[in-house]
Amino acid sequence: MGSTLKYKIIRYIGYTVELLVFFVLQETPGFIPAVFGARPVLVVPAVIAIAMFENEIPAMLFGLFGGLLMDFGFSGILGYHGMLLAVCCYVVSLIATNLLQTNFITTMLISLVCIAAVTVLQWLFFYVLYGYGSVLYALVYHYLPIFAYTMLLMPIAYYFNRALALQIRSKEE
Repeated sequence: MGSTLKYKIIRYIGYTVELLVFFVLQETPGFIPAVFGARPVLVVPAVIAIAMFENEIPAMLFGLFGGLLMDFGFSGILGYHGMLLAVCCYVVSLIATNLLQTNFITTMLISLVCIAAVTVLQWLFFYVLYGYGSVLYALVYHYLPIFAYTMLLMPIAYYFNRALALQIRSKEE
């Protein structure tokens, strides 16, 4: 029992450090080159990948933590991304644990839905409902490039978290 708890704590510390590093990289100006004026949101693929390999409650808590980091970085409404990613990660973990086999293809499909939902809801709540003009222009030329760029980085987050989860879990058993 003590050994299992030790490896679980090590895994959770690894996830926390990963989220902090991704957040710092995401928020460092000029570190990640902009493509079509868009920069990726590195925290979202990381929390989704974590949720694919963890149970519902830890996944939800890491989604909350990653979302709060995003809220600090985006200077938006504190708690919006936290709640959104907490719910998203809980559902992803529930699906990955009970319905689907966790592999690259299912992760990419689930990520496609989650990242699209986060991007579209961000556009809706922070652009459309604020009453800005040219809403379709903003969607196509700002939010969709962010979505595409973030999706391109999902395989990195998946394979990193897969290696972390499998390496430490093999030592747990």
